[in-house]
Formats: sequence, C-alpha cells, structure tokens
Amino acid sequence: MAGQPNMAMLRKMQQKIEEAQSRLAETEVTGTAGGGLVTATMTGSGELVRLQIDPSAVDADDVETLQDLVVAAVRDAARVANETAQSVMGPLAGGLGIPGL
Repeated sequence: MAGQPNMAMLRKMQQKIEEAQSRLAETEVTGTAGGGLVTATMTGSGELVRLQIDPSAVDADDVETLQDLVVAAVRDAARVANETAQSVMGPLAGGLGIPGL
C-alpha cells in the first residue's frame, strides 16, 4: 500500500517516541501560586517531585488559603508539563500519519 508506514519505519518511530518519553521523564517544570509562595515541581511526564511552601504562607487560622495555593501551584505545573509533553510528542505523533494524532 502506497503511503503506508512499513515495519522498519514503525520501529524507528517507536524508538523516537520512547526516547522522547525518557527525556520528558527527566525534564522538570515548575508551577507557582500566590506570587511564588507555593512552587510545585513536576517531571515532563507529570510526576510531582517537589512542593515548596514559603513559611509566610502558613497560617494556622487560614489553612484553606494554603490548600488553595497548593492546588493552584500543582495545576500550574501540570499545565506546563502537559504543554511540554505536547511540544515534544506532537511532532512524533504527526509523523505516524494517523488521523487525530
């Protein structure tokens, strides 16, 4: 079939995808909230590896605000990780010639 990927092309593409996934797992991205009071660090593959909280953000009488800041920082880091993954994996998926990827 003309235009269809052959097995050698598929193996090469699989190797490139695995290499990209490995790079993503080693890449760290950060998200912040509260003007930097809370910083979340994730890998490009989405694993949360570090959470830093500025001591001034800790108030025993207002735990809810700190909780909101943590959630916001993790969401921000996840957004950056997702964007990073799309920029790395997107061109590889497009090379497969499969509609929707």
